Amino acid sequence: MRTDKAPWHIWVVGVLALLFTAFGAYDYIMSQTGNLAYMEAAVEPYGIPAEVAVAYFSSFPVWVDVAWAIGVWLAVAGSVLILLRNRFAYPVFVVSLAGMAVSNAWAMSNPVPGMTDTTATTVAVAVVVAIMISLTLYARAMVRRGVLR
Repeated sequence: MRTDKAPWHIWVVGVLALLFTAFGAYDYIMSQTGNLAYMEAAVEPYGIPAEVAVAYFSSFPVWVDVAWAIGVWLAVAGSVLILLRNRFAYPVFVVSLAGMAVSNAWAMSNPVPGMTDTTATTVAVAVVVAIMISLTLYARAMVRRGVLR
């Protein structure tokens, strides 16, 4: 166990990162299990039936599901590693970003059938990617400063 004091921001960033990535994990689980109530809330603003969204996520090729899982679960792991002050947070976030890039590239080029306006989805994906890049860069900076060891 480390006895040196961690900077205050490591805890703030770590907790916020864990909460943010936990929502991503929740979204992944709800999408993968075809939860109709969750899907209704997610696609209702677009006028798409929940059943269409469930069929859409069920139709993902296996390699997209694997990339999505890597992106989501390694993001959660990276957040935990920040809280543990472990240097592996940085490479874990890098691999998470790669999974996100692959799964989002496929999903953005294959939108939900019937979704004509993908602006909100594009903005949401861009925000998530920006946050994950920021967390990755933060982890790298903390490794370089010796905070994550």
